[in-house]
Amino acid sequence: MGLFDFLFGWLFRSSSDASVADSVVPAALTKSVVDKRGRAKLVPLRYQQLRQPLVRQTIAESPYAFARLAIPDGGYQDLSSDSRHQLLDDWQLPRLETPADLAMWLQIPLGQLAWLIHRFHDGDRPPNERESHYRYHWIKKRRGGYRLIEAPKPILHKAQSQLLEQILNRVPLHVACQGFTTGRSIVTNAKPHVGQTVVLKFDLENFYPNVTFSRVVALFRGLGYNREISTWLGRLATSCVPSTMGFPKDSAGAFVPYLRRHLPQGAPTSPMLANLAAFSLDIRLFGLARSFGANYTRYADDLTFSGPASFERGLKIFIPLVTQVIRDERFRVHKQKRKILRQNSRQTVTGVVVNQNINISRQQYDSLKAILTNCVRHGPATQNRLQHPDFASHLRGKIAYVQQLNPSRGSRLWTLFNQIRW
Repeated sequence: MGLFDFLFGWLFRSSSDASVADSVVPAALTKSVVDKRGRAKLVPLRYQQLRQPLVRQTIAESPYAFARLAIPDGGYQDLSSDSRHQLLDDWQLPRLETPADLAMWLQIPLGQLAWLIHRFHDGDRPPNERESHYRYHWIKKRRGGYRLIEAPKPILHKAQSQLLEQILNRVPLHVACQGFTTGRSIVTNAKPHVGQTVVLKFDLENFYPNVTFSRVVALFRGLGYNREISTWLGRLATSCVPSTMGFPKDSAGAFVPYLRRHLPQGAPTSPMLANLAAFSLDIRLFGLARSFGANYTRYADDLTFSGPASFERGLKIFIPLVTQVIRDERFRVHKQKRKILRQNSRQTVTGVVVNQNINISRQQYDSLKAILTNCVRHGPATQNRLQHPDFASHLRGKIAYVQQLNPSRGSRLWTLFNQIRW
């Protein structure tokens, strides 16, 4: 059984062939999710369990370096004997059986690898910020609250980059996932929603912190790695802030999501692991959207649905179902960011206008045009208010983005850019 079978959770039971063109409630949903009182409910399916049971062997002598003690039985646990080599070979992933194999693959000493995952500290967590392998920085959100940026230090960053390139990037994502993967972008995320009667947007709250250590370990187990290697890989890719760390004075609650081991925002592995953790979420919401005749895409924590008039008429049933699926998949809805955008207003998806064609908003275009015009008239130094070290490259990137969405507007901006005296 492959990764997809392992990740399939409670799938939404519906018929993908049901016609919804002329009904408020799709026929396929009427019996399965709407009770006698008209309330929307999901019909869960059973989880498919791993065919190979977990193997726990307790032996007197340590089977490999850093084997865990078996408490209270005494002896040591051998957690290296339940690898699924066929799966690893199918995904073309490196075979790793013990921590020593992992250290050799990463080309670092085994002791240094154990140091990276805080094996020598109580609770496998850093005792303070100085001994942590991350640099921490609080950022205030635009709509209130704080986000913690956890940037790995060089040695850990190098190990995580290898983990991303040689393991995680080899695993395909769901077709609805548009963020942080080759060949997909905010543009491909927006295109399915062009010219729709209604656009419905959800936002997931604390997307990275809600992906916990246990979920990450389960992902590596699903790829075929044994419990020992999955645990070590999980600790390499997750963070646990020291209990002595400070937090913003005006928001003590901001600290809570980061106390348990979680995906750190700032690590190169986190976007891909978050996408894989949301795989079953994408499956369920994609099927749910199809049964309503709607489109679904996800860019990181931004979920977007769109569809014709029949989909708009069914929103009172559809929205509670989406909320329930998100909750079942152990994510949280940011209720204040949920939006319903109709054609008589500006419909944007991840910053891209989608009313008739993909386009940039007039406000963004006028703002960039004004900056370029002032650069021509007064010099670029007068417009570099954020002190970008390479302001020319910064402007070129913005213009290229506009040209990708609207070639005509992009050409006019390039004309202005080429008049700037650098």
